[in-house]
Amino acid sequence: MKNNIGISEENKQKVTLELSKLLADEYVLFTKTKNAHWNLEGIGFHGLHLFFEEQFTQLDGMIDTIAERIRSLGHYSPGSLKQFLELTRLSENNGGSNSGTSYIANILEDHRSIIFTLRENIDVFAASYKDYGSSDFLTGLISAHEKMAWMLNSHLG
Repeated sequence: MKNNIGISEENKQKVTLELSKLLADEYVLFTKTKNAHWNLEGIGFHGLHLFFEEQFTQLDGMIDTIAERIRSLGHYSPGSLKQFLELTRLSENNGGSNSGTSYIANILEDHRSIIFTLRENIDVFAASYKDYGSSDFLTGLISAHEKMAWMLNSHLG
């Protein structure tokens, strides 16, 4: 689907590739957060169980908006686990135990990784690719990830 929105096709392809990697990262993080929700053990189980549910629900919404942003640029979103694992920059491994502290530390590092990637791409999307809409879109995502990271970090003391 071609969509002429004033951005060259070459630039839309570059943005779409980065958004596809971001989508894959978000999907892996969503899955890891869901895993923490399902397999958590130990002190504070109930509160953390609900906390992880809030987080994966928020990530699910972000995943949908990223896929829709890719479509609005006239490209198809990756949508298979195989594609996500090929594109992600995150590790699927949760590492550690099923304790809240272990899950939180691992998931927090993934949020930080996504935040750093978003920071790098915000200016590139605007300055290099002339895609101000996607740059602004990333700004909204970074705010959400920063808040989620803050909440995770607060559990670690």
